[in-house]
Amino acid sequence: MSNTKIIAFYLPQFHAIPENDKWWGKGFTEWTNTRKAEPLFRGHNQPRTPLNGRYYDLTNVNDLKWQMEIARDHGLDGFCYYHYWFNGKLLLEKPLELMRNLPERIPYFFCWANETWKRTWDGSQQVLIEQQFGGEEEWNKHFQYLLGFFEDDKYIKIDNKPVLALYGTQKIEDCENRISFYNKKCIEHGFDGIYVIEEKTSFQKEIVCTNSSAYLEFEPMFTITFGRNVFYKAYDKVSAALFNFVHRSNNLIFNYDIMWHHILKRKHEVIEGKDICLGAYVDWDNTARKNKNSTIIMGATPKKFGRYLLRQLEIANTISSPFLFINAWNEWGEGTYLEPDTKNGLHYLEAIEEVVKRNENL
Repeated sequence: MSNTKIIAFYLPQFHAIPENDKWWGKGFTEWTNTRKAEPLFRGHNQPRTPLNGRYYDLTNVNDLKWQMEIARDHGLDGFCYYHYWFNGKLLLEKPLELMRNLPERIPYFFCWANETWKRTWDGSQQVLIEQQFGGEEEWNKHFQYLLGFFEDDKYIKIDNKPVLALYGTQKIEDCENRISFYNKKCIEHGFDGIYVIEEKTSFQKEIVCTNSSAYLEFEPMFTITFGRNVFYKAYDKVSAALFNFVHRSNNLIFNYDIMWHHILKRKHEVIEGKDICLGAYVDWDNTARKNKNSTIIMGATPKKFGRYLLRQLEIANTISSPFLFINAWNEWGEGTYLEPDTKNGLHYLEAIEEVVKRNENL
C-alpha cells in the first residue's frame, strides 16, 4: 500500500479583493482571465469552462465544501493552499480562514508564495506589491498567524512537525535563520519542529537551505526549464516553429507525452537528511493569462494523465516520498486543473481515483 500522499496545489484567487479591484478592475478574479480567453488556432481548447457553469466564489462556504467533497471522493489526500504574506500584509486569505472553520475539512498545509506581484499578465513589469523580508519581529508576526492553522488537527504534520512549503527559498532573505526561528517557535508550542519543503521551479534549480526537511519538483515548469537535454530542446524548438507556421500562431509549444517522459526518467538528487517530493501536472495552457505569448503543452487526456500519475506514484513509493504534488486543483488561468470542466467532466478526478485503487495493493 502506498504511503505517499497525493496533494494538489490550490489557488485561492477566485474571489474579489480591494487590491485586485484597484490593479485589474472591479470584481476581478481568476475567472476574469479564464472567461476572456480565445482560441489561438483551430482545435485550441479555449476558453476553459467549468462544468455546469460553476464559476464559484471562494467566499461561499458551499463552494468550499463542494471542492473538498469531490476531492476526497476521488482519492486526493489533501490540498496545498497558496498563502500570501507580504511583511505583515495578507492577500487572498479569506477562503483559507473560512475553510479552517468548516467541520468537514480536507487535510491541508500551506505553500508560502513569497514572490513580488507584478503586472506580468499584460506584458508590464510594474510592481503591484513588493515582497519584503523583515527581521525577527516580522518573522514572529508571520509565525503567530501560521500557528492558528498549525494547531488545526487537519493541518498535515510529519513526525509532529507542521508542513510548510516555500515557493522560492533563494528569494527569501536570511532564509535559514527564518526556518530556524520557525522551528524554535514550533517546539515552544508543543510541536517537534517544523517540516519545510523547498521548491525546485523554473527559477530555482537547486535548494539552498541546509535546515529544510525536503524538496519538491514543481511541474511542468521545472522540467521545461531544467529537465530537457540539448537534443530535446532543439526538437521542441523545431516542432514549435512548424506548429506556429501551420497554425499562424506564436506560442511556446511542447508535447505532453515527451514532457512526462522527462519527468518519469529523471534521476533525483539525493541529499542526506532530506526527503524528495515528486511532482506531477494535469495539463498546461496559460493562454488565459498570456494570450498570444502563451506556453501550451499539447496532447493531454485524462487517460494519459492517469497512466503517468500511476508511474510517478510507483517511483514515489520506491524512494519513500512523503508527498506527490499535482499542479493543480484549480489553476484555470494556466490550464492545469482537476476540477470538472465541459470538455472532460470528472474524468481527471476519476483518473486519480483509479490510480489510488490500483495502489492499494502496492
